[in-house]
Amino acid sequence: MHKIKRLLALAVAPTLLSACATVPETPVAVAPPVQPASQGVVSAADPRAAEAGAAILRAGGNATDAAFAVMLALTVVEPQSSGIGGGGFLVLDPGDGALTTYDGRETAPAAATPQWFMTDGKEMARSEAVPGGRSTGVPGNIAMMALAHREHGALPWADLFASAIALARDGFVVTERLNRSLAERKTTGAFSPSAQALYYGADGEALPVGTTIRNPALAAFLARLAAEGPAAFYAGANGDAIVAAVRDAPSNPAPMTMADLAAYRAIERAPVCGIYRLHRICGMGPPSSGATTVFAILKQLEGFDLAGMGANDPTSWHLLAESMRLAFADREVWLGDADFVAVPVSGLVDGTYLAERARLISADAAMADAPSGSPPGATGPFALHAGLAEQGTSHFAIADGAGGVASLTSTVEGAFGSGLFVNGYYLNNELTDFSFAAEVDGKPVANRVEAGKRPRSSMSPTIVYDPDGRFLMAIGAAGGPTIIAQVAKSIVAAIDWDLPVADAIAAPNLYAPGDNLYVEQGTSLEAMMPALKALGHENIRPIPATVFKANAVARQGGRLVGAADPRSEGGTARP
Repeated sequence: MHKIKRLLALAVAPTLLSACATVPETPVAVAPPVQPASQGVVSAADPRAAEAGAAILRAGGNATDAAFAVMLALTVVEPQSSGIGGGGFLVLDPGDGALTTYDGRETAPAAATPQWFMTDGKEMARSEAVPGGRSTGVPGNIAMMALAHREHGALPWADLFASAIALARDGFVVTERLNRSLAERKTTGAFSPSAQALYYGADGEALPVGTTIRNPALAAFLARLAAEGPAAFYAGANGDAIVAAVRDAPSNPAPMTMADLAAYRAIERAPVCGIYRLHRICGMGPPSSGATTVFAILKQLEGFDLAGMGANDPTSWHLLAESMRLAFADREVWLGDADFVAVPVSGLVDGTYLAERARLISADAAMADAPSGSPPGATGPFALHAGLAEQGTSHFAIADGAGGVASLTSTVEGAFGSGLFVNGYYLNNELTDFSFAAEVDGKPVANRVEAGKRPRSSMSPTIVYDPDGRFLMAIGAAGGPTIIAQVAKSIVAAIDWDLPVADAIAAPNLYAPGDNLYVEQGTSLEAMMPALKALGHENIRPIPATVFKANAVARQGGRLVGAADPRSEGGTARP
């Protein structure tokens, strides 16, 4: 049956190339679920957070409720990666086919200028820019949570906080990943004295694995936020504390104000969708570069028989790398906050345009150069300028069994964000996701810093529907721009190689920006390096597996299943 579907997909691909949907004007209908509510599932980067989501499903909550319970729990147990001091993107199918997305990306304060990260006419070094106030954007996760919950939540707001409050109040055990992050990132993990006291011993070393940490300041604040609602985050004592932390930071103090917090708005946006081998792929549009880049990688491969080659053929991985190179070239030029710059979203996922781009790919040899293109509707030109990569990120996915599906990626950008610590949680360093240069060779950079602007992101929360319009998979990842590569690879593995979702995530990863090719260390891809070099990939090197961290839920064999990356400490839970 799989072979029949594959041949059909290849046969109709030319027609679909010209009919690729972008930002739909009306909701896309999907078939009703076949699973009862008791068959819901949660996948998160920490089993304790996954259980927090499952507890919400048991209590009668839906995927929206559970997603935010997971986010709140991760604030406690995975402070290096995400939480209420950061922002995120949510792709949500509430169960009625009215797919939508929510933008909770952080914003630059009103005082920000294109020279925000320039010193004496030169770009600041990343290590210099990250710690302290200048890197901190106005957090968006709580505003996003409030907006989506108001429109789609089933349980009362306060109920979503119970697990997180209990974890912070009663304590949680330090894992190997948290210990390693604390040990490696003392410059940010212990940047604030209160964080130093919480996560490090009297000798200045990270608390050992197995230590129980209690965070009473965070427990108290979460209880207040649960009782008083989202205004308790952006105004009052917590708002004052955020502003004071940023303005009085011992490193890079910056002029954030209460007006900046009051002005913040989460935004509901139309999803960006397209068809790949009869499957509908939907994700987050700008300021995320996820949906357009993931889809470009996939669509440019549609004319190649990846299923026939299989996952063990170096040519399959060569083709994936070549498509990434083209897609990332367009990402660097055209993607930014579409509320500030003219991002040609429809053009970037246009079937005809991507078919033209695909003709640059050869199965026999790597391109000498992978140039950016001129997508339909582009009004630039913008300058080519790569931004810096976020590393502190977490993805979680929930299917509630009644048709609701949530795919949410949350981040504080670097590990422990800016290092600023307020009421027991870290503030993000999201503004370092902007390109530090305002222009290159007289051309503006699409992702330059501007007041009120949201930095470009690699976060790629995605929902996939099968050829019959039924939910197939919700997936996302952490790991900077490798997020895009991980998500695209996993979708190829599921659709083209017919792998179960857990195996699709576990399949080796590669990342191909520009003329570089990174392959996951210790995998079959590292063994394929000679073959890939023979195909023309000269700048090829291994990359540690610890970079990668994906989570997904899927419909398999008539039931919902969850999958967590075996490279991580993630887990799944059922109600």
